[in-house]
Amino acid sequence: MKINKQILQGVVISDKMQKTVVAEVKRQKEHPLYRKKYWVSKKYKVHDPKGEAKVGNMIKFISCRPMSREKKFRLIEIIS
Repeated sequence: MKINKQILQGVVISDKMQKTVVAEVKRQKEHPLYRKKYWVSKKYKVHDPKGEAKVGNMIKFISCRPMSREKKFRLIEIIS
């Protein structure tokens, strides 16, 4: 049985909820025809049981079972 867990890295943009932070992940894409590079971002709700991540922190998080309708990731570590 192979288990694939997605590990992402992003910046905390909100810590106003209890045990949840919102992290923004930015990545660079390239247009298929014109080859111009541009940035896209996506927001993820991350489970933070201790409430230690604050706005501006760089965090690493991993996919897990759904904890609520939108929260499907949990915090691994705070990088900075």
